[in-house]
Amino acid sequence: MTTQKKILTVVSNYGYWGVELTGPMTKLERAGYELVFTTPNGERPVALPPSYDTSYVDPPLGKCVTTSFDANQVMEIKDSPKLNNPINLSKWFPERPYFSATNFIREWETYHAQLKERSLDLEQYAGLLLVGGSGPIVDMVNNQRVHDLILGFHKADKPISAICYGVACLAFARDFNERQSLIQGKHVTGHCVEYDYHDGTGFVGTDFNMGPPPYVLEYVLRDAVGPQGMYHGNFGKETSVVVDYPFITARSLQCSHEFGEKLVEMLDKGLRRYGW
Repeated sequence: MTTQKKILTVVSNYGYWGVELTGPMTKLERAGYELVFTTPNGERPVALPPSYDTSYVDPPLGKCVTTSFDANQVMEIKDSPKLNNPINLSKWFPERPYFSATNFIREWETYHAQLKERSLDLEQYAGLLLVGGSGPIVDMVNNQRVHDLILGFHKADKPISAICYGVACLAFARDFNERQSLIQGKHVTGHCVEYDYHDGTGFVGTDFNMGPPPYVLEYVLRDAVGPQGMYHGNFGKETSVVVDYPFITARSLQCSHEFGEKLVEMLDKGLRRYGW
């Protein structure tokens, strides 16, 4: 396995949606890629139980959304040793200091020096994968270390892939000084408002029911891409996958397999545009 056949894969510690990992994972592994996992706190990621329950009915769609095929794949991976001992992102990448910190200027310089060192670690990876589910809302979307990962891959001009609520990370990943969205002027997709829950957004490790998602991802993405870009919800279409290099975004779980296929095409065949 060559170093350039690795995909750094960020997974929430509060629950990932099963097929949003296994869908792209299957396609990538078939193409010879190895997924290297990292989680925000270094704990083993856990699949959201509804994501491998074939009787679960998605409220906005009014139908069962997990096929037996997908459920079996999720069951195979959810307890697999592949997910053991993920990289602890909180130990790997530095935390940005508060402006109120003692000796702030020195701490700020140290932060940037450490960030430069960590960017060298990313050279071994061919691309970045941000796995979806409700968990990312809690510990990925507004995680500065996840943002720094995205910025590192963006500076290296390597594919950055995100599905479902993993896409929200892209809207908030910004150079701290410029503070301009990386996806400004880009074409993206993501969870459209028609498919948002009214209630029942849950997480692994807590019995807290958030109700609806805390933000409307469609509106966030529309604002982030700006007037020169475009958000594509593709409401009513079974799948929505958009490639606007270096980004590939997918709306939700139904897109997982197509998302994986197109990511492999980006990596191996130089695909730069798809879905718009």
